[in-house]
Amino acid sequence: MFRRQFLSLPSIAASVPPAPRIAPSPFRSLLRGAKASRQPFIYPRYTRRYNSSTTAPRPKTRFRRFIGFVTIAALSFGAGLGYKALEITLRVMASPVPTDEETLSLYEPQDETAQSRPHLKFPEIIRARSLTAGTLAGPNKIVVPPYVFSEKSGKSLVSFMYLGSDVCGHPGIVHGGMLATLLDEGLARCCFPALPNKVGVTANLNLDYRAPAMADQYVALRAETVKVEGRKAWVEGRIETVPQDGSKPVVLVEAKALFVEPKQAATMSKLARGLNE
Repeated sequence: MFRRQFLSLPSIAASVPPAPRIAPSPFRSLLRGAKASRQPFIYPRYTRRYNSSTTAPRPKTRFRRFIGFVTIAALSFGAGLGYKALEITLRVMASPVPTDEETLSLYEPQDETAQSRPHLKFPEIIRARSLTAGTLAGPNKIVVPPYVFSEKSGKSLVSFMYLGSDVCGHPGIVHGGMLATLLDEGLARCCFPALPNKVGVTANLNLDYRAPAMADQYVALRAETVKVEGRKAWVEGRIETVPQDGSKPVVLVEAKALFVEPKQAATMSKLARGLNE
């Protein structure tokens, strides 16, 4: 009876679901195959794949490099320009503003004209032996030392003098040789500053007398350096009257001259060069 009841109980095996079938592992199959073939087992290789977009950066093109260089240069230039503008602005703001009275004394004109009495530059011992500064100077001759206006560059010269009655050839008429001497000296004094060593000698002097030069009157000697080439200088000039009534001056004599600086001028004494300046 007990056996009959036990048999009538539901089967436990029938109520338990069957276990799922596990697929055989590939490694096991490989191991089995290796054992069967008695060959060493070779594990499979695994390779890691990377995205092609992150493997290596693209190389920069020349255009991109040029754009970068231009950008850096523009920024550097702008920074430097801004710094300079700021510096100038600060200087302008820091500088004091002069008053109206101060502005009248701030400008000093650059005068290129020299005023002098060249004959008075001669020492007394040399002046006594000079033709124009000694022998021909004095009462009724060259009454006072000539007053000279000259450009420091040697371009032009104007000299004023008074000629008396003791330098005449014909009565009351100044000697032509006296006028030639004055022109020789005046034209030379005009061009000497333009020569390399500020000294020279007369190579040629041409005169054209235009009118009688009456004694006891003021005259003006005008000279102009027209050409300079190395040690040579060409000068033109004239002596004319100084009218006192506003009339046109009368040309008394015209001259053209060539002056040449000696080759040994650089070794000449400073005194000789200073007297001719």
